[in-house]
Amino acid sequence: MDFTRKVVIIGAGNVGSHVALNLMVGQYAEEIVFLDINEAAANAQVEDLKDMLTATHRHVKIRVGTYDDCKDASFIVMTAGRSRRPGESRLQMLQSTFKILGGIVDPIAKSGFSGFLICVSNPADVVAEYFYRNLDLPRTHVFSTGTSLDTVRLRRHIASIVDVDRDQVDAFVMGEHGDSSFIPRTHVTIGGISLDEYQRSHPELQSKLDHAYLTEKVHKAGGTIVAGKGSTEFGIGAVVAMLIASILHNERLVTPLSVHLEGEYGEEGVSVGVPCILGRNGIKEILTLELSEEEKKAMRSSCKVLRDALASIS
Repeated sequence: MDFTRKVVIIGAGNVGSHVALNLMVGQYAEEIVFLDINEAAANAQVEDLKDMLTATHRHVKIRVGTYDDCKDASFIVMTAGRSRRPGESRLQMLQSTFKILGGIVDPIAKSGFSGFLICVSNPADVVAEYFYRNLDLPRTHVFSTGTSLDTVRLRRHIASIVDVDRDQVDAFVMGEHGDSSFIPRTHVTIGGISLDEYQRSHPELQSKLDHAYLTEKVHKAGGTIVAGKGSTEFGIGAVVAMLIASILHNERLVTPLSVHLEGEYGEEGVSVGVPCILGRNGIKEILTLELSEEEKKAMRSSCKVLRDALASIS
């Protein structure tokens, strides 16, 4: 497809504004359009971001628009919805998020949008599947950030524990972007060395590199931030910009995204976080990792959690 470098961001709150900020700083967009039921707040975000543009000598057109703007947009980023409350799981946001989705999906469909839809609103996996089922777009074009942010957090935690650069850690978090996600341990490496081998040569780190410990750190990371400041925004804003950059520049980034499965990992009819190659045409390939029996069980369990959630709003 021909790219217009036009991005429509639905929701001008903390996450939407930080997505816009990262797109501007990285110069990944020529035009950014906010859609929000609170037009006064959206216009205020625009004015604030225009100040930033002037100070940093960036040249991006940013404004508040309408759903007609989706027609020639290359990207829609779905961030609408309230922030997660302290102690609340992402799935507990299901009902409040879905109250607003019906008023969003129809105007997107009527606009003639044919680009890439990136879902961020929680529960992100369920939202991605909802949009895939209700928009006439290929599954390679409709996905959520899934466990990409969880993966960033995992790599950061491991790098901090072993005291290496974060780029030396390869690891994935898979499954739900939530409490049923899991870490495929056999695919974690530090400088090319498997996690098990690294533990054997560094017994003093055994407990901190324990699978249960790392999983708990990932599961609690977002909630800890929410408890301290009320929302997460910087990390996810950067992740969305990273995904858009990979499509624009055909970087073929390998990262887990929540995409509708059609038999991969023995699952279908659900969007869930799996490693993907992301390039010019969206999801180029879903990578099928070899999982242990325990990891296969975790994948089935995570998909069941998401199917149950979907059933509750169908």
